[in-house]
Amino acid sequence: MNFKSIVNLFSILILFFSISYIFPIIVSLIYKDGAINLFLSTLSIVSLIGIVGVFLTRGEDNNLSQKDGFVIIVLFWIVLSFAGSVPFYLSGMTFIDSIFESTSGITTTGATVISNIDALPESLLFYRQLLQWMGGMGLIVLAIAVMPLLGIGGGQIYKTEVPGAMGEQRLTPRIKETAQALWLIYLGLTIACAVLYYFNGMSVFDSISHAMSTVAIGGFSTHNESIGFFDSISIELICMVFMLLSSFSFALHYFAIYKSKPLKYFYDPELRFFASILLLIFIIALIISFFSDMSGANIRQIAFHSVSMITTTGFSISDTSSWPFSISFLLLIGAFVGACSGSVGGGVKSWRVLIMINHAYKNIMTIIHPNSVISLKIGTKNVDDQVATSVWGFFSIYVISFVILLLGILISGLDFESAFSAVGACLNNLGPGLGAVSENYTQITPISKGILAFAMLLGRLEIFTLLVLLTPMFWEK
Repeated sequence: MNFKSIVNLFSILILFFSISYIFPIIVSLIYKDGAINLFLSTLSIVSLIGIVGVFLTRGEDNNLSQKDGFVIIVLFWIVLSFAGSVPFYLSGMTFIDSIFESTSGITTTGATVISNIDALPESLLFYRQLLQWMGGMGLIVLAIAVMPLLGIGGGQIYKTEVPGAMGEQRLTPRIKETAQALWLIYLGLTIACAVLYYFNGMSVFDSISHAMSTVAIGGFSTHNESIGFFDSISIELICMVFMLLSSFSFALHYFAIYKSKPLKYFYDPELRFFASILLLIFIIALIISFFSDMSGANIRQIAFHSVSMITTTGFSISDTSSWPFSISFLLLIGAFVGACSGSVGGGVKSWRVLIMINHAYKNIMTIIHPNSVISLKIGTKNVDDQVATSVWGFFSIYVISFVILLLGILISGLDFESAFSAVGACLNNLGPGLGAVSENYTQITPISKGILAFAMLLGRLEIFTLLVLLTPMFWEK
C-alpha cells in the first residue's frame, strides 16, 4: 500500500471539495446575510490542508491498487464529514451536532439536528442543499472525470464508489467518459427540476435549493414544513417525478439518453420490481387509512410520502404523527428495500431483495422437487449462485450491523420505537424516523448522534466498503 500516493490523491480530492465553499459565499454576498465569514474561513482552512498535502507528496506515482481505493473512499467520506461540519460549528452548533448535520448532508440522509430551519441565513441553507447534491452522485465520480486530465488514474476508486451493478460495468470504454456521462445526466435532471419548480411557484433560491436535494434524494429543505410549505399539487407532482427518476438506475438513463433505448426502462426487472413494491405499499397504506378512518390524511399525502420514503428521500408535505403507526412503520420498511442499484438512493437496494426472493424460491422448489434442475433467473438472465451467496452475505452483515447499532442507541436511553426507526433511517440514508426523531434529532444524546452518524457512513458506503477496513486481514501484506 502506497501511503504517499494515497495522501497525494486524497489532497487533490480535498482541493476539489474546497471549491464548493465558493457557492455559499456568492449566495451570502447576494442576500447579505452576514454569514460570509463562515465560508471564507472554512475555504481557507480546507484548501490550505489540500495544498500542503499536494506539496508534500508532489511527484508521487499514483498507480492505485484496490486496497488503496478502499482506503481513499472511506477516508474521503470521513474527512468530508469533518470538513463539511466547519461552517456549522462556526455558526454556533456543538461539535457533535456539526458532524451529524454534515454527515447527514454528504451521505444524502436528510436527518437534521436543526429545529428551526427557517431561521438560518440563506448561505447556510444553500450550503446544506449543496452538500447533499455533491454527495448524491458521489464526489469521487466527479473527481474521476477530472483526474485523468491531470494524469491520474481512478479505476479502482470508481469500482469501489459506485454501488450495485454499475460497479461492475462501464457504460463507455473509458472510466472518465462514464463518470462524465453520469454527471451530465445528474446535472441535467437538476436543471430540469429547478426550472419546473420555478415555473410552478418556487422562488429562484428555493427552486435551485430543492432541485439539488430532490435529485440527490437527500430530503433537506429550506423550510421547516419541507415541501408542504408550498402547498402546491404541481410542485408535489414534480418532486415525486424527480425522486422516482433519481431512484432509477443511472445506467438506464444513460441508455435512454445516449443510446436512444428508452424501452430499457420497461424491460428492466429491477425497475419493475421496485415499481411493484412502491405500488403495493401505497395500496396497503390506502387500505389501512380507509379502515382506520384517518382524518388527517388523503390519497395525495399518502402517495407523496410513499414515494418519498421508499426512494429514501425523506421529504414531507404534512404532519404524519397522527397517522396510524402501522402506516408509518410500513413506509419505513419500504425504505429498507430502497431504490434501484446504480441510483443515488439508499436502502438494501431492490436488486438485492429481488435476488434474495428468487433464490429463496429456488431453494423451496428444490426441496419440493429434489431431482429437478432449477436456475436462478432475474428477468431473462441467469444469476450465478455465487452472486446470490454474496447478496445473502451482504444482507447478513447488514442485519448484524443494524442490531449492534440498535443496541447502542437503546443503551443511550432512547425508546425502542424511536431507536429502531432512527437506526433504520440513518443506515438506509432516509432521514426522518418515528417517535422522538420524527421531525428532527435535536433531543437525542450526543452518543446517539455519533452512533447514527457512523450508521449514515455505513449505509452510504454500502457496509462492506467501510467494514473491510476494520478487519486485520485487510492490512496484511
